[in-house]
Amino acid sequence: MDIETGKWIRPVCDLVYPQDGRIPEETRLIQGKEPELLQVLEIPLAETGNDFGFECENRSVLPGKWNIPGWVKPQHLIERCENFPYILHNELKYVNPSSLQALPKEQRYTLQLVRTREILVQKSSSGKTGWRGTLQTLNGQTLTDAKITDPTFVEKLETGYNPTGDYLVTVSLSMPWAPPDWEGEAPSWKLIVGVIEISNG
Repeated sequence: MDIETGKWIRPVCDLVYPQDGRIPEETRLIQGKEPELLQVLEIPLAETGNDFGFECENRSVLPGKWNIPGWVKPQHLIERCENFPYILHNELKYVNPSSLQALPKEQRYTLQLVRTREILVQKSSSGKTGWRGTLQTLNGQTLTDAKITDPTFVEKLETGYNPTGDYLVTVSLSMPWAPPDWEGEAPSWKLIVGVIEISNG
């Protein structure tokens, strides 16, 4: 999020990876380390970026050094939680890009910060790898069986961590993808991409 406006920003290397805008390791590492949740980052960005047809938050990464001028506390982010009727537009596990394209640009969003009442996790089944999560927000919105892509949180889960209590969770939409037996438009799946524990202290 832009620290001044509170608006979401998704940095993308859309010239290097025009298919999805991923950030290469040599670009994102700061003093040899991956950026962490709650760090304030200074990143050289263009005013616009490739939206890949539906992502309104994208801004192209420009040449230059990334810096970490500070940190924020989890409590400072609580006021940034948005009170939308649903987690990312609907009650499903995915959003069709065409439904986003049908909305005015100011109503499109593919990133959302929510505060959970609880988050339940389980190992992926049916031969899939990784972890999946089900969460309920303080406002009663739910997201069921979403893939967890936060690498730090996944690492904790792999060591036996059992999440309890309140969390701030960032939910994002994936690039469109359809499983082999899918009929119709390839959807963008809702992902749990960032999990921050709110201190009880």
